[in-house]
Amino acid sequence: MRTVLRPLLRLVLRIFFRRIEVTGVARVPTAGPVIFVLNHPNGLIDPAFLLCLAPRRVSFLAKAPLFSMPVIGAIARAFEAIPVHRRQDAGSDLAKNAQTFEAARAVLVRGGTIAIFPEGTSHSDPKLRPLKTGTARIALGAAAALPPDVALEIVPAGLYYRAKKTFRTAALLHFGDPLPVERIPLQPGAEPPPEPVLQLTERLGSALRAVTLEADAGEVHALIARAQRIFSAADDATSAPVSLEDEFAQRRRFLAGYEVVRQRWPERVAALQGRLERHAAALAAAGLDAKQLAPRSYAWIRVITYAVKSVLFLMLGLPVAVVGLVVHYPAYWVVDWVATGITKEKEDALATVKLLAAMLLFPITWAALVVAVWLWRGPWAAALVAPVLPLTGYVALQFAERLDRVIGATRALGIFLFRRRAFLRLTAERRAIREQILELGREVDAIGGSLPTTQA
Repeated sequence: MRTVLRPLLRLVLRIFFRRIEVTGVARVPTAGPVIFVLNHPNGLIDPAFLLCLAPRRVSFLAKAPLFSMPVIGAIARAFEAIPVHRRQDAGSDLAKNAQTFEAARAVLVRGGTIAIFPEGTSHSDPKLRPLKTGTARIALGAAAALPPDVALEIVPAGLYYRAKKTFRTAALLHFGDPLPVERIPLQPGAEPPPEPVLQLTERLGSALRAVTLEADAGEVHALIARAQRIFSAADDATSAPVSLEDEFAQRRRFLAGYEVVRQRWPERVAALQGRLERHAAALAAAGLDAKQLAPRSYAWIRVITYAVKSVLFLMLGLPVAVVGLVVHYPAYWVVDWVATGITKEKEDALATVKLLAAMLLFPITWAALVVAVWLWRGPWAAALVAPVLPLTGYVALQFAERLDRVIGATRALGIFLFRRRAFLRLTAERRAIREQILELGREVDAIGGSLPTTQA
């Protein structure tokens, strides 16, 4: 069952996210016992990433109520998940966690890997929540039971979502440096003493903070994201996109530098924030993105080449895209309606419900149409239609994304041609903001901070 589900879930993730990157894989030990620890910002999407994209076979520790859910429970058992009984779950029996810890340690003693969310729950807080001690207790207990020549390591993994609740955005899974687990003498079945548990938990917190983004408030993340988009917009929009790993690293530098600037020069932070907000409002009013403020991208040869390619794609794809839209839009609308209604816009659950609803409703749509074609034209027609239906949905998705880009590019070209002064004012303001950020970066760098000091 796991052999079938893993590639299926990987395909679903690749459809839901337009861009996925996995980095730091070389840091993961290729053999021996390993505990993966992760931040938990996005519900059931988070374990799916590790289960599908990790270089090792992983067993997750998952909250016990998931195992009683019809579909999710079957998936959890197929991936050999281990139930965790939490105090906040109705009807939970915390005494059963002794069996949970024993099962997790048994996997590690066999040389396997487990994965844990040490925060204990999914959330949308701007920083990590205090870590539970269960991971350290499992690790120290397993390390004591291993042969003397076998070492247990903990690998921190950071999940970074550009916009976690939005369909067709970007996501990064980043593996950090492994932490060796100190071996302390323990009697079989005994719990490790509190002091080593707390020390290891603190080390885990430091390791996770090194692969995640943290701020004191969600508004700070929004501010830094806006600053990064403007700072990173190149003067030539045809430049290769920055990798998600570099984007993540740059955002960490921005966050660290922001704290330095906020404490030393709060008035400069307020002034820059106001300037960023005004520039973002001006871009929104013009219907532009910062990356479209690139005059060199509007050379005629580039414009004509892009226009010809886009028109050919749209013309050739239109018939199939129309079929795909008619077939899939009702289910797409229902997925969005169901997800919004169930989660009440709770960000850490929205993507999970969208994905699960889509995995249910789209196959039902295809099955219903195949049955209808069978009754209308017979089994051979149904056999021909069945594999084509998902393909029309994919073409419709690509068509819609290309059309959206063409509309945006056409709007930007129109402003460049017919409102040149407004376009150049926006471009000059973007460059001025970028230079202001660089100047702050040079000053922060002089005192050992982390804002960027060179052109990206």
